Amino acid sequence: MVSAIRRWGEFIKISHTVFAMPFGLVAMLVAAGGWPSGRVFIGVLSCLVGARTAAMAFNRLADWQIDQRNPRTAVRSTLVSKTTAWLTVGAGGVGLVGGAWLLNPLCLILSPLALGIVCFYSLTKRFTWVSHGFLGLALGTAPVGGWLAVRGQFDSWEPIVLGAAVGFWVAGFDLIYALQDREFDRQEGLKSFPARFGESPALKMATGLHVLAACLLGLFGRMAGFGWRYTGVWAAVCVGLALETGLARVEGRRQKAFFWANAGVSLLVLGGVVWEIFGK
Repeated sequence: MVSAIRRWGEFIKISHTVFAMPFGLVAMLVAAGGWPSGRVFIGVLSCLVGARTAAMAFNRLADWQIDQRNPRTAVRSTLVSKTTAWLTVGAGGVGLVGGAWLLNPLCLILSPLALGIVCFYSLTKRFTWVSHGFLGLALGTAPVGGWLAVRGQFDSWEPIVLGAAVGFWVAGFDLIYALQDREFDRQEGLKSFPARFGESPALKMATGLHVLAACLLGLFGRMAGFGWRYTGVWAAVCVGLALETGLARVEGRRQKAFFWANAGVSLLVLGGVVWEIFGK
């Protein structure tokens, strides 16, 4: 039983939940001006976990045969059955829609659209090298959803700015991650920026996207009225992004750059916001 759960967790990469979820929680806390009601918190958590779970399982299903041909990912299709994968997609979708139902009518209405966006990314490498941008769009919905969960309406630019920051950040680190498969993608006819333009342009683009993300994270802090606590954390985030880009230029360290730097970025931002709101 424990082994099966471990394989399932590896199948959907539970560890990568730390990328987008903290930003959804950040938007929730800022929109509420503190801790929201238990109903809102449970609803937001259900939406974030459900959307991410459904999207990851759908990604594995969409790439099932492709992953089998890629030495780096060949083990994925051996972790669970296709039936389990489809059940995971369904359970994630129920978690998203059910969580939205707990929140407010607007969230419920938008929940199928959110599910479609996060799943659609998995198909984009078939037809465009801008697929990294679609992943950014998918994860960038997390803070927008976190804000709407509390407010129930679009009443501020703050979640849009934070969502854009997340989108640029995610697109940048996905460019770095895709460097591992650029030769395989070319052989398979899959579209990615590194496969189309090469390693050096991809790293330059990732750097530019991370600069934009850092600027928008700083702007978000100003819009939210944060002070020195968030500013200090923001500076650490900038260092983390620079470190990630530097590690990405060293062959063999890209996996480390991908996970630890990005987990650090999202958790630092969440920590900075919590410090600002509850540390006064």
